[in-house]
Amino acid sequence: MRWFKRLGWLLLGTLLLTVTGAIGGYIWYRQASQPDVAGTMVLPGLRERVVVVRDRNAVPHIQAANALDAYYALGYVHAQDRLWQMQMNKRIVAGRLAEILGPPALDNDRFLRTLGVRRNAEAVYARATLETRAVLQAYADGVNAFIDNRKSALSPEFLILGTRPERWEPVDTLGWQTMMAWDLGGNWTQEVLRMGLAQQLPTSRIAEILAPYPGDKPLRTMDYANFYRQLAPVATAMAQVAERAPSGYVEGMGSNNWVVSGAHTRSGKPLLANDPHLGLQAPALWYFAHLQAPGMELAGATLPGAPLVVLGHNQRIAWGFTNTAPDVQDLYVERIDPANPGRYQTPDGWAEFGTHTEVIRVKGESDVTLKVRTTRHGPVMSDVADPIRAAAKPLGERYAIAFQWTALRPDDKTFQASLHMGQATDWKSFTAALRDFHAPQQNMVYADVDGNIGYIAPGRVPIRRADNDLMGLAPAPGWDARYDWQGFIPFEQLPQRYNPPEGMIVTANQKIVGDQYPYFITSEWSVPYRAQRIQALLDATPRHTPDTFGAIQKDVLSLAVRDALPLLLAAPAVNDAALPPRQRDLLDALRKWDATMAADRAEPLVATAWLRELSRLLFEDKVGEPLFGKLWDQRNVQQPMLNALRDPAGVGAFWCDNTRTTARETCADTIGLAWQRAIADLDRRYGEDTGKWRWGKAHTARSEHKPFGKVPYLNSLFNVRVRTGGDTYTVDVGRHSLRDEQAPFESVHAASLRAVYDLSDLSASRFMSSTGQSGNALSPHYRDWTDKWARVEYVTIGAHRRNPGGDSFDTLVLQPAAPAQKAAP
Repeated sequence: MRWFKRLGWLLLGTLLLTVTGAIGGYIWYRQASQPDVAGTMVLPGLRERVVVVRDRNAVPHIQAANALDAYYALGYVHAQDRLWQMQMNKRIVAGRLAEILGPPALDNDRFLRTLGVRRNAEAVYARATLETRAVLQAYADGVNAFIDNRKSALSPEFLILGTRPERWEPVDTLGWQTMMAWDLGGNWTQEVLRMGLAQQLPTSRIAEILAPYPGDKPLRTMDYANFYRQLAPVATAMAQVAERAPSGYVEGMGSNNWVVSGAHTRSGKPLLANDPHLGLQAPALWYFAHLQAPGMELAGATLPGAPLVVLGHNQRIAWGFTNTAPDVQDLYVERIDPANPGRYQTPDGWAEFGTHTEVIRVKGESDVTLKVRTTRHGPVMSDVADPIRAAAKPLGERYAIAFQWTALRPDDKTFQASLHMGQATDWKSFTAALRDFHAPQQNMVYADVDGNIGYIAPGRVPIRRADNDLMGLAPAPGWDARYDWQGFIPFEQLPQRYNPPEGMIVTANQKIVGDQYPYFITSEWSVPYRAQRIQALLDATPRHTPDTFGAIQKDVLSLAVRDALPLLLAAPAVNDAALPPRQRDLLDALRKWDATMAADRAEPLVATAWLRELSRLLFEDKVGEPLFGKLWDQRNVQQPMLNALRDPAGVGAFWCDNTRTTARETCADTIGLAWQRAIADLDRRYGEDTGKWRWGKAHTARSEHKPFGKVPYLNSLFNVRVRTGGDTYTVDVGRHSLRDEQAPFESVHAASLRAVYDLSDLSASRFMSSTGQSGNALSPHYRDWTDKWARVEYVTIGAHRRNPGGDSFDTLVLQPAAPAQKAAP
């Protein structure tokens, strides 16, 4: 017995030592992986001394003696706080994730190698001006100074995956700029969706389910559905390509910005607000910084990986972006020469495919060799799917799909334009800089300290011929010249306004041009609910302040739900006295509700679940589950629903009838069935006690980490979650993924940052992003802003204050290394 007792004590002691060692190791690693934010670092490549003051929110204030040293220091602090994020972005650009993540990342690498983002970045850099090269190199030198000099631990991702950071190159910055354009601009997935829908529906019905902008008529096009039904294998292959593409542009991806002149403010100076809506990620996409040097005073949101203040202000002007969502991507069906598969047909005859070989390294597996083909339009993206060249010969020939995009051009000067934009001092120099802003097209609002406001939508938008009967809605025959681009809309003809008489400008991805505008930008504008709500709130207050602008950014009244509810509540099935009391109480609550999507209420959850089930009943049986899942990704999915319910004997007669039953269902029948299904779904998810149903609990904002966001156990460390209000259509947006059966109401797309600029005192401008400044999940600054972000609170950067952090800040001095002494002769 004593032996067993001694053994027990020995095992207990061993366990305690193990636990103590693990805790001690964790505490050591957590501290060792944090950056040095105080002291002096001697670094090669600097020209003069730089001081970096971090305020209590971990925002760096960089004080340099020249601009290049300021960009060097920005690279250094980006690497200190966001090195893993930057390394992931570098690998995404180059199609090299499989090297560290293994076979699961291979599809992503195939796609990016075929797309050629890194290849194009190299071509852009080769044409860059000396100024651009100098800035990019100074920034890269700063990043690499941290990598080369870091002797302590890095953030835990490097430890978990057993990898070391690679040196940063200028083309990495240019490539990531292109990936941001990928996130923000294009409709190629819509073209693929139309190819798929064409296998199930005629062209006229596709125009109903992908409804035009409210008040617009569908574009007159060729009968593309009939054409694509003859190319069914090609449509199938392209659907695979779309599934394998890296996450990027989501139809209707949006943002808000608005600006008012001093005539509408208490200060007499303009106010400008901006909140870009993007997929939530941890760490946040943005990193706030303040840069000072002779001739430079910049503060605002930077992108780790780029030496730019993308959204922010200098000493004289402030600016903000929203996505224009132009049609700047076209797919082309290329006909392959039956006698020579190395050629494809052009308007001038047969031409050779451009080809080159990519070798993809895969962790734990053999290398993968990829042959990339290009045409006069661009890369052949259908090759990303299983080999398509011999898939079928429906018309006696073989086909491939090529991709054309304004951002894949070697003469792109967007980085240079962004650099000069931050140096602008007035409207003239601001717009002059934007002549070279090529991709992605953005709605930019402007204000200056002299009281001027303006708007411009710079970016390359292709001109399409008058006889183009597809206008970018669907893949075009590549051998027919009428579908070729005819240059780009002249800069002078791009939408712009300066000091409009009403003294207000609002953009929220709504249609920005009238029917008389001479050029085609897109036919797929986002529905105007947010713009309408912002305008109404601006009109309701005679004199605005930063606080009233913050209240607008916090607004969660959904005009979309307000539009839909009366149509749903009018159905006889939901006015039946025989309904269970619990259901009658919920319906009564909806009738009294004002459509405010507040986190602490049940009505937003009930209404959203009802609309979700209704959309399923209207569309899924007509197009099939896979395509319906794509429709659920559409911000505008409510528009065809409303069109059907408003015309139950016309358009609604087709969509409301369930083709899987023998009965003839009406829209009223379908509304009633959707109600019952919604309640059953909510009961299953949240229990039958409706008093405990809360929108915020279901509508948690989920900021997901790359690549550990979906890895069990690790996701709880790296992901960031917080309860929020709003919906897809509110000013304080919280877009959910209805196709996600596990969490259909979670917010995955929201305000990635918020900013309010006060031109009477730019140092009082307000900022907030969705997580925190640090990219290290073990840092106290990894998620310290999340609750404030959910409450729509702000921090100030204090661009013109001598002691920017108040009573709590750290100072790091970057000292240039002494030049190497030449050896004696």
